[in-house]
Amino acid sequence: MPAKIIDGKAISDQIRNEIAQGTAALKQRGITPGLGFILVGDNPASRSYVRAKGKACEQVGFHSLTKELPKETTQAELMDWVNRFNRDPAIHGFLVQLPLPGHLDETAVIEAISPGKDVDCFHPYNVGSLAAGKDVFAPCTPAGVVELLLRSGFDPAGRHVVILGRSSIVGRPLATLLSRKGRGGNATVTICHSQTPDLPYFIRQADILIAAIGRAEMVRGEMLKPGAIVIDVGINRMEDPSMPGDKKYRLVGDVHFASACEVAQAITPVPGGVGPMTIAMLLKNTLKASQRSLGEQA
Repeated sequence: MPAKIIDGKAISDQIRNEIAQGTAALKQRGITPGLGFILVGDNPASRSYVRAKGKACEQVGFHSLTKELPKETTQAELMDWVNRFNRDPAIHGFLVQLPLPGHLDETAVIEAISPGKDVDCFHPYNVGSLAAGKDVFAPCTPAGVVELLLRSGFDPAGRHVVILGRSSIVGRPLATLLSRKGRGGNATVTICHSQTPDLPYFIRQADILIAAIGRAEMVRGEMLKPGAIVIDVGINRMEDPSMPGDKKYRLVGDVHFASACEVAQAITPVPGGVGPMTIAMLLKNTLKASQRSLGEQA
């Protein structure tokens, strides 16, 4: 039987509806959740991401503010805007869209963001607190993966989860979330990467496979354990001359979708799987930050 398709768009819409309800309740108390964006330069992908996030804010009733800066912006000028957003009471969370132009120090910028407004969970304080099991913001893509699993009926507790990729944005924080005690955790987690010998061996051990390694269609169906749950975080451009118009490529994941569907129990598509969840969890973190501004625990 072909694999069940885990619909990230439908699940993210469900979460957004919950956020809209929480926002409406806060507005009755005089608080409108505010999410800010600082965009430096004219990177088309970054501009598209920020535009999509701003539209999502509008849909759930948030206040949003985008500050666009030229690519020649100095470190001091950027830090000044970070500090302005830190001090703005109408902004409960904000992010500086990455990557930044090469002359800017991304680490210094991330560390300048107030941990209480760091809704991306990139600040070292939040990263460390997450590892220590404290109630802080969860990184958006890893948190989205956990929600996809839970809301699709695939609780990771007691299962062997194999994560392909050890990035600080996805792989490592996801391992932290899945292995901790509590909701969405209690899994046995193995992290694999480019230096892992005999990668197919580990892939075949996975009850749940999470691919975030950045290699187009690397994982084939014959590599999977029959009945595995497959979460594909990868987004890769693959040349395809048959595509209409000027767009001669298609988006594919790190998993070969057609062959995996013949073996897996369930799988996320690319696009339409993990992607929509990332923005949904960014909104959820911002709602949490605005609730905390009232002294409440979300």
